Amino acid sequence: MSASLEQLRRCHFAVDLGAARTRVYVKGAGLVVDQPSVAAVNTRNGALIAVGEFAERMTGRTPDYIRVVRPVSGGTVIDIEMAQRMLRHLLGDRMRRALRRKPRLRAAACTPHDADPLAQRATVETLVGLGARRVELVDTLIAAAVGCGLPVERAEATMILMCGAAATQVAVLSLGSIVTAQRMPVGGEAVDRAIVQHLRHEHALMLPSQSVRPLQLALHGNGLTAQGPASTEIHGRDVATGLVRSVLVDTAAVREAIQTPLTTVLDGIYKVLRECPPDLVADLADRGIVMVGGSALLPGLDEMLREATGMPVNIADRPDVCAVLGLGEMLEGRVEPLVLDPLGA
Repeated sequence: MSASLEQLRRCHFAVDLGAARTRVYVKGAGLVVDQPSVAAVNTRNGALIAVGEFAERMTGRTPDYIRVVRPVSGGTVIDIEMAQRMLRHLLGDRMRRALRRKPRLRAAACTPHDADPLAQRATVETLVGLGARRVELVDTLIAAAVGCGLPVERAEATMILMCGAAATQVAVLSLGSIVTAQRMPVGGEAVDRAIVQHLRHEHALMLPSQSVRPLQLALHGNGLTAQGPASTEIHGRDVATGLVRSVLVDTAAVREAIQTPLTTVLDGIYKVLRECPPDLVADLADRGIVMVGGSALLPGLDEMLREATGMPVNIADRPDVCAVLGLGEMLEGRVEPLVLDPLGA
């Protein structure tokens, strides 16, 4: 964490710019924005037509002169100007006016664990464009650990698995900092793409993932586990004719199709455990892994990780908003720093 708790207590609002959703926490007001990181733009005049959920529903359904864009990719801002315009509309005029009245407006933001200086600078410039005089950056893993109630400030190991839309991060934390961490470039979107490709190759069926979550259709019930339903009916468009068609899909084949991205996640967990000191690994054997992030709700993922690692695996109460709630806890001053008694005191 590059910002101290004292610096974060002076901040007025916090932003979690994710690949899938943007969340804003305002000090004293709580979570005020939780919307998809999507904007729709009129390419003829540059006007912003819609943001958030309305813009996401427009994906794949717009005429040529309307473009649906995502200014954030993998937790990194790739279009600063569009990200600023999106945030202004998501906050609304009333909230923006309230923030502008703050003397020396300060903001906090989450950044991925391995974010390079350019990615960090893009996040800072995005919030400076909203009027922030100073921006404090916090590692997403630490913010999520605080948000789900893990005792990160203690001298004991806690392991967190953050399952995002574009990437998955895993880390072991102790004494308020990260001991070892790993980032895998696969997330919920990679699993969705694997299912869509499987249906296209095996059944010649095109599935519009923007309008229908294939995961929820193909992996309901126990999901990734063998105890799930044997088959399920999927509706889509025939590749050859373009007509609507329904097929009966074997869920065992779907589970096989998504093994590649899930194996990458397991490899990252194993690498972190190998690099972790033995004393901390002993703590993890009892406490296990806590899953956060929107993709942590993938049906059966926790059970699959439990079987593969032999460790307890638990999903946080509100896994999708843990990071921004953790920032909120720091802003509100509810997180106490670790105090060491000096020798001889």
